[in-house]
Amino acid sequence: MIKNKIGVMQGRLLPKYQDRYQAHPLDYWQKEFEIAKEIGLDCIEFILDYNDAEKNPLLKAGGIKKILEVCNSTGVSVNTICADYFMEAPLHTKDDFVVNKSKETLINLLKKSSELGVTDIVIPCVDQSSLNNKETVYRFVDQIHTILPYAEQHNVNLSLETDLAPLPFTDLLKKLDSNRIKVNYDIGNSASLGYDPVEELNSYGKQISDIHIKDRTFGGGPVLLGSGDADFEVFFKKLKEIQYKGPFIFQAYRDEEGVEIFKKQFYWITPYLKSLN
Repeated sequence: MIKNKIGVMQGRLLPKYQDRYQAHPLDYWQKEFEIAKEIGLDCIEFILDYNDAEKNPLLKAGGIKKILEVCNSTGVSVNTICADYFMEAPLHTKDDFVVNKSKETLINLLKKSSELGVTDIVIPCVDQSSLNNKETVYRFVDQIHTILPYAEQHNVNLSLETDLAPLPFTDLLKKLDSNRIKVNYDIGNSASLGYDPVEELNSYGKQISDIHIKDRTFGGGPVLLGSGDADFEVFFKKLKEIQYKGPFIFQAYRDEEGVEIFKKQFYWITPYLKSLN
């Protein structure tokens, strides 16, 4: 018996959308809920892309109702949202027009998330949206402080995914200083960056609200679970110690189709998930 909710990043159980590795599968997203139900998953982490954001059911008129209908009919919930939108249009960019549009989008997304019963919106600050210097950190903190009242109003967490080392990340969390600011932890990304999971979880483990499961080689890209440099044994041992209660979202290596390679990796990691009980 696994107590934590087990889910998958949207689109991973379907053929690639427009040949993209990760994207909201516009117009056929409903099919994934049926597949997730058959596999026995609890939830799907919905994606909000920058491309065609206005067509995404998270923002489109009547879209939340459609998501809830699919959730109710399959028993597969949407508890978290991966807002990849803010990788393309970061809240901390120097372009005021982009910042204002992104803030407007995030405030709207917080309202919609509340209607959907979502607990966490993941804000990616990696790759082109990385917080890679003091100036970008300052701008990010400044903008998030203006958003926090809306997060508090709608009872939704902002779960930050960054490529910061443990000490700078802890410093960022202190600057933001809010119970609505949480951490999204990606074990594969941390392995690629060469970070020590024990040091990371000692630093901010209690603030982790959402975990992405993947494996990567040091300095490299995604690989099958167990074939990269992520230390799952040490990681899950530490998770049990801090009594992590949040969801595990599979963002693992995928192929063109998704389902069979997911099942293979899910089978591989199940003993680790059960070890938390």
